[in-house]
Amino acid sequence: MASTIRCDIVSAEAEIFHGEAELVVATGELGELGIAPKHAPLITRLKPGKVVVTLPGGEKLDFAISGGILEVQPQVVTVLADTAVRAQDIDEAAVRAAKEEAERIIAGRGEAMEIAEAQARLAEVTAQLQALERLRKNLKH
Repeated sequence: MASTIRCDIVSAEAEIFHGEAELVVATGELGELGIAPKHAPLITRLKPGKVVVTLPGGEKLDFAISGGILEVQPQVVTVLADTAVRAQDIDEAAVRAAKEEAERIIAGRGEAMEIAEAQARLAEVTAQLQALERLRKNLKH
C-alpha cells in the first residue's frame, strides 16, 4: 500500500476537497512544489495556478486556484485559497468572457486600481483555462 497524506483544499466559500493523497503539486511563488507524505513542515504563498492531487491508485484531480497559502504539517497538507474550483466544474464560456474583459481593461490603460484588479482576474482565469486544458488532455489518454 502506498503511503498517503491527508489533503484539504479550502476556499473562502467552501471546502473543495478533503481526502488522502499520494502527492500534491501546487504553484508556489518560486515555482512548482511537490508535497509527498513525510514532507518537511512548510508554509508558503501560492500564485494563481494549479493544484494537482494524485489519489491512491494514481487518479489525478486538477484544481485551479486564485492564489493563497499552502501549509504542510506532518500528517496533512492544507491549501487555503481565495477561490478554488475543480477543473471539471469550470464554466469555459464565462472564463473566456472574463479573460477578454480583463485584457480589454489592461489594453485600455484604465485607472491604476482597475488595471491591478484586471491583472489579478486575468491570472485567475488563465489558471482556470489551463486547468481545463489539462483535464481535456487527461481525458484523451
